[in-house]
Amino acid sequence: MAVLKFDRVGKAYGRSWIALSDVSFALDDGEFAFLVGSSGAGKSTLMSLIFMEQRPDSGIVEVAGFDSKNIGDEDIPKLRRKLGVVFQDFRLLPDMTAAENVAFALKVTGQPRKFIKQRTFDLLAKMGLSHKAKSFPHELSGGEKQRVAIARALANSPALLLADEPTGNLDPRATDELMDLLFDINSQGTAVLMATHDTDLIDRAPMRVLELENGVLVGDRAREAR
Repeated sequence: MAVLKFDRVGKAYGRSWIALSDVSFALDDGEFAFLVGSSGAGKSTLMSLIFMEQRPDSGIVEVAGFDSKNIGDEDIPKLRRKLGVVFQDFRLLPDMTAAENVAFALKVTGQPRKFIKQRTFDLLAKMGLSHKAKSFPHELSGGEKQRVAIARALANSPALLLADEPTGNLDPRATDELMDLLFDINSQGTAVLMATHDTDLIDRAPMRVLELENGVLVGDRAREAR
């Protein structure tokens, strides 16, 4: 069953910039795929359509039981609770500790205090960051910040994890550690769509690859044996 589906999706900004043109693909439950393409290829637009930051001009985006044609504004928070999103620049709240950043994602959904405390502890432990729970973002390395961001993204047990250039600010060692973590998360049943420019990374981790060029999906290479 598909957790994500694009059906002939188009998106333009004004008359001169066609960000996406007739894009169609599906991502199944528990699947991992890389999204590649040069700057301006349409990756960021595609990602924003998934969490309904904007709507397509044509076609339909279906995500975790919701679709862009019929979803109401009041249902968008419900959709986003089924998604986890990780960004290149981490986007941690600077005045909150690592634990508070993770807990915040649970508080906004109204979870009980006891559950929030245990869930936060479990997620930081999974990331290997129990000893950094009381550290603020400026006290963490880039790799540690990204792992806190992933813990926060996983807080509400999303069906789909979106990772937008998550290794862009990391050194090679931290990149390898992060990818091992994403593959482990995926192996436990969470679908992952990861946008990246890192062709070496893709070559070393041969999963499904969706390739955008000037807003057009020009390649969909199936997962290879690992």
